[in-house]
Amino acid sequence: MSFRKDSLFIILPIIFVLLIGGTLFWLKSGDPQSQATAHSTSDQSENTLSSTDTTSAHAPNLQNAKYSSQSQQDIDIDCKMNLDAGQRLIVNEQTKNCFEYFITQYGEKSIDQIKTDFEKYIRANYQEPALSQILDLWTRYMDYREQLGKLQPPTSNSNTAKYYREIYEKQQNLRKTYFSREEIQGLFGEENLYHEYTLQRLEILEDKSLSEAEKGKRLKELFEQLPADWKENLEQMNKLEDLRTLTADLKARNASAQEIRQMRLNLVGAEATGRLETLDTQRSQWQQQVNSYLAQRDSILQSGMSESAKTAAINDLKQQQFNSAQDRMRLNTFETVHDQGGKLPFS
Repeated sequence: MSFRKDSLFIILPIIFVLLIGGTLFWLKSGDPQSQATAHSTSDQSENTLSSTDTTSAHAPNLQNAKYSSQSQQDIDIDCKMNLDAGQRLIVNEQTKNCFEYFITQYGEKSIDQIKTDFEKYIRANYQEPALSQILDLWTRYMDYREQLGKLQPPTSNSNTAKYYREIYEKQQNLRKTYFSREEIQGLFGEENLYHEYTLQRLEILEDKSLSEAEKGKRLKELFEQLPADWKENLEQMNKLEDLRTLTADLKARNASAQEIRQMRLNLVGAEATGRLETLDTQRSQWQQQVNSYLAQRDSILQSGMSESAKTAAINDLKQQQFNSAQDRMRLNTFETVHDQGGKLPFS
């Protein structure tokens, strides 16, 4: 999976906002230098997923200074267009990535210059029927990117899954006005898959009719529907996030240990639940040990002993209760926070 796909897993909620936040107005005519920062955020919103396993029927070299901006001179960009046996364009993520390579030059080049360079590059490297297909799709893609920036944000609460669902549906409807079903699948198929998965995750987490255990079960079932390569990249991050969210919800309402255990079983299975319970036990023991030490330390500090005697007594206490040098180093943080009256960092 490419770097851009990995990045999407982290920034997707922000991307949804950027899609309708006006950052794509850079496609309209104007001073490119005054809007030079806009292309980086808009690129994140559209240039999100790339196909790394395509085979190219035609592989022109893009390392030509007249087609690249100054900042791209040292970038090895794979701008391949996939063609079938009849030399017709196969529309896929690689097609979109090539479009986006030229578009991200905005700020160093004007939109008109980008369009001119792209057309020259395509005419220099492709023949009919692919040539006309590529140029036609490029024109529609640029029009789509401009209109994307004009989408109005929903009126619903921006902190809800409903808000992001409405944005996604507006985006999908816009695409249907510019591209065929096959083109949408080729250009945005993998991106749509992840957007839909993320939206369903949000909707499950927000569903007040479900218990935390039921949410854990639904999230696991949703995850199992993903392709294998997506699971590999998403598994640890999503499960950790879901565990934190659902555990916090359970603790906030003083749920029982059994309720927490059932949620974990549904979400991550028996083996991982066993490891988490072992970790819970270790954390509990550490918390009790630290609290006991700090209480005894307070007694020493409040005693009538001399300062040197207090220091010696505290050092002896620390040595007796914490055998590991690493634990004693960790303890320094708790002592500092305790003395300052702060909340001890057990979690």
